[in-house]
Amino acid sequence: MDFAFWSVLVGVLLIFLALSGTVLSRLPLSTAMLYLALGLVMSPLGLNWLAPDLRENKVLLERLTETVVLVSLFTAGLKLSVSLRDRRWLLPLRLALTSMVLTVVAIAAVGTVLLGLPLGAAVLLGAILAPTDPVLASDVQVHRPGDRDKLRFALTGEGGLNDGTAFPFVMLGLGLLGLHEIGPWGWRWLAVDVLWAVAAGLAAGALLGAAVGRLVLFLRRKHKEAVGLDDFLALGLIALSYGVAVLLHGYGFLAVFAAGVALRQVEQAESRDPAVQQAVEQASADPDFTAAEAAAVDPRHAPAFMAHAVLGFNQQVERIGELAIVITIGALLWAVEWDSAAWWFVPVLLLVVRPAATWLGLLGSHSSARQRRLVAWFGIRGIGSLYYLMYAINHGLPDRLAAQLTALTLSVVVTSIFVHGISVTPLMRAYERAMGRRAASRPPVE
Repeated sequence: MDFAFWSVLVGVLLIFLALSGTVLSRLPLSTAMLYLALGLVMSPLGLNWLAPDLRENKVLLERLTETVVLVSLFTAGLKLSVSLRDRRWLLPLRLALTSMVLTVVAIAAVGTVLLGLPLGAAVLLGAILAPTDPVLASDVQVHRPGDRDKLRFALTGEGGLNDGTAFPFVMLGLGLLGLHEIGPWGWRWLAVDVLWAVAAGLAAGALLGAAVGRLVLFLRRKHKEAVGLDDFLALGLIALSYGVAVLLHGYGFLAVFAAGVALRQVEQAESRDPAVQQAVEQASADPDFTAAEAAAVDPRHAPAFMAHAVLGFNQQVERIGELAIVITIGALLWAVEWDSAAWWFVPVLLLVVRPAATWLGLLGSHSSARQRRLVAWFGIRGIGSLYYLMYAINHGLPDRLAAQLTALTLSVVVTSIFVHGISVTPLMRAYERAMGRRAASRPPVE
């Protein structure tokens, strides 16, 4: 296929999605389902236009999935406008720590006892499949800065945090397989891969996000400089926080998420008035850009305008990345050794392990039974799991184990894309109607 053919194909696809976006949002399906189906049609299982092989493209796939996840993690951090002192943060922290650890342990137990995996491979499988996906879960995440809904906040924060907190267990699994140094009795793993790497990642991202945000606001307010090119600001902060964290032997995923949160906190510290947000949105829609330029340097509007512009750009990049990666997943399915998959494992993970870990993690929390049920169901697996799989393969995972873990991972990811894609629209609409009725039934505040 020559370049002109692919240009036509990509152009038709993008224009179709642009024209049908509002229609698709009302249907019980997600765009990821369409991308996956398109990848299947283009693969050797269909028209044979694309025939990527996981083994031959393993380094490229790791970098592509890592890049998309990084953009999504920064976007997730920017969406969380709640103060760090707010009790809502306890929900994603419980999910990303307690529930995720329980999920890793449960999957590792199933892997050793029922799948016959070595302990290291079983722990690795748990680490690959425990984190929820920040890319494919956008339909259940916070939609706007003023959104304080506990369900959406919990799922957004969980997706942002646990793609980083899963990394220590990836390293533990590789260590138990002899592919990473964990030290006698795991002391090095605990000291370096857990304590230091987590702290360094969070600290680097938080400091850089706050510093860059304050620098930009200072230049705009005091000197009317550094206006425009917010897309460069977004990409630059992602790259800077990731690179610094990795150079410090910390987790880049946590750093990028923390940078997004810190940048939003800088904005929230100075522009809590809803009228400011509304004014910034109106200015951003100005076709002549004069109102936008004025808002960018206005002392009152500058923080909100900066966060709004960066978030808007990131969401566009995230959509393009999702399209590319999910089509690639669909095109890869022809090369998977499905004999290595155990399809009973998928419902065990989605219907038993995830709900049990969620309920245990949220015991005693200030969330309703409905919210806990929906959090338990929307444990969406996707691009983050594929990244961890490719990371393990590129760090020497034996071919036999690589084939088995690939089949298990992709069976979960493909199933999650379809079952969560079908259910997200009706379930979230029912939830929002119920929350609307609950809000309407409250007595007015005098």
